[in-house]
Amino acid sequence: MQAIGLETVGMTMRFGALAALDKVSVRIAPGTIHALLGENGAGKSTLVKCIMGFYHATEGGLLVDGKEARIADPVDAQRLGLGMVYQHFTLVPSLTGAENLVISRADAPPVIDWPAERTAIDRFLADLPFKPPLDRPVSRLSAGEKQKLEIVKQLYLGSRFLILDEPTSVLTPAEADEVLSHIRALCQSGRITVLLITHKFREVRRFADDVTVLRRGRHAGTGSVADLSDDRMAQMMMGDAPARPVLDRTGTHGAPVLELSGARAPSLSGPNGIAIDELCVRAGEIVGVAGISGNGQTELMEMLTRQRPLTAGRIAIKGRPFGATRAEAQALNVRYLPEEPLRNASAPHMSVAENLALRVFDTGPGGPILWLNRKAMIRDAQARIAAYDIKTASPHSPIATLSGGNVQRTVLARELDGDVDLLIVANPCFGLDFNAVAAIRGRLMAARNRGVAILLISEDLDEIFELADRIAVMSCGRLAFVAQAGATDVAEIGAYMAGRA
Repeated sequence: MQAIGLETVGMTMRFGALAALDKVSVRIAPGTIHALLGENGAGKSTLVKCIMGFYHATEGGLLVDGKEARIADPVDAQRLGLGMVYQHFTLVPSLTGAENLVISRADAPPVIDWPAERTAIDRFLADLPFKPPLDRPVSRLSAGEKQKLEIVKQLYLGSRFLILDEPTSVLTPAEADEVLSHIRALCQSGRITVLLITHKFREVRRFADDVTVLRRGRHAGTGSVADLSDDRMAQMMMGDAPARPVLDRTGTHGAPVLELSGARAPSLSGPNGIAIDELCVRAGEIVGVAGISGNGQTELMEMLTRQRPLTAGRIAIKGRPFGATRAEAQALNVRYLPEEPLRNASAPHMSVAENLALRVFDTGPGGPILWLNRKAMIRDAQARIAAYDIKTASPHSPIATLSGGNVQRTVLARELDGDVDLLIVANPCFGLDFNAVAAIRGRLMAARNRGVAILLISEDLDEIFELADRIAVMSCGRLAFVAQAGATDVAEIGAYMAGRA
C-alpha cells in the first residue's frame, strides 16, 4: 500500500448566495500529516465533503496523485483510496466489531467464512498498537473503543489517503498520542497520507508536518508546522479576535450540595457495575471527574439523572434524598448539561426560543399555566441569545440548524437561567472550536464563582486542569483517586486513569 497525495484547486462551493467555500487551494504531500484548522463554520466540513463526493464543487477541481479526479460519491472516493473517519460514528450498533469490518468491504461475500475472516483480521491487527474489541456489539463499546474501530476500519479497507475529523475528541491524551503516533509512523513509512481536522494545537505541533487554516470559507494560510507558532495559527484562525482570557477563580467553598454514598448501579460493558463509595461537591466548587472513555463516566451521569436506577446507596442534594424527578430538580435547583446536547438535551426540530423555554414553559409566577405566552417567550429568548452570544438567524430557527458551539450555548443559557445550586456537566466542549470552548468554560467558571456547585465529567485533561478545584479519577467504574487540583499533575492523573498507579 502506497500513500497518495491530493490537491484541491480553486475549490468553491455555493449554497444559493452563500459561498461556504471560496477558491480554496490546498496541496497535501504524500506520506505526510496535514492539519486543517478553522473555527466552526470556516469551511472545513464543506471542503472534505467535496473531496469525498458528498458535495460536488461549484467551481474548481481535485487532483489525486497529480491526476484530475471526478468523484461522484463516496464509493468513487473509496475506489481511489480516499477514506474518512467522521466525528460522529458510522458503525452498525447491533453488529460486533469484526462484523462491522467485514461488511464494510465492497467485496464482502454473501456467505462469510468467519474462521478465515477472523484469521485475516487478526493478521491485519498484529502490527497495530490499538486493538478494539471485535466480539462485542458496537452498542456496548465505549466512545473511545468506537473511535479506534472507525480508524481501524478505514485502514482495513485499504485507504491510502485518510481524512480524520477530530479523531481524538473521545480519547485521553495517552490514547490520543498512541493513535496519532501510529498514524504518523504509517505516514512516515509511506503507507498513508492524512488530512487531520483538529482544534488541538498540541496535536498539530507534535504530529503534523504542515497546516492549512480556513477562515470564513477562505484560505487563510498554509505552512510548515515548524515555521508557525501557536499564536500565529490562532491569529490565522480568528483574525483579530482576542486571545482566550485567563479564568479568574474567586470566592470560597460552601456547604456540601451533591453527596453520593455507597451508590451502586449496573455497568454498560462490565459485570462488576459502578460503585461510588463517596463523592461530594460543595457550593462554589468544581469537581472534575477524569477517566478513559468507558470507565463508568456515562453511567455516573445516568445515575445522577435517574436514567440508570441505583441498586444500592444514596444520592443527596443539600442533605435531601434525590430521585432526579423534574419536580425535585426544580425544587432543589439542579441543572444538567449532558454530552451531545442536540441529541440529549434539546428538541432538534423545535425553535431556539422553544428550546430555551423547555424548563419553564408550563409554569408561571402563580403556578402551572394552560396557555403559552409566545410573545414573552420570544422576548426572553432574545435576551438570552444576546447575553450568551448565540449565533442564530432568528429565535424561530430550529435549534438543529445551529453549530455545535451555539447549541451548547443555548442549552447552557437555559440551564443557568434563574437560581442554580448544582450543575452537572458532561464533556461540555466536545468537538467545539477555540472561541466556543473559551465561552463555555468562562460561563462555567463564572457560575462557580457565584456559588454554584459543579460536577464536571470530562475526558479532556486540559479542561479538567483549567476548571477543577478538585480532581477525581474514574477507573473500572470506581473513584480510584481524588486530590486538590494544585496537589497533582497530568502524569499522576494519567497513571490512575490507566490503572497503573
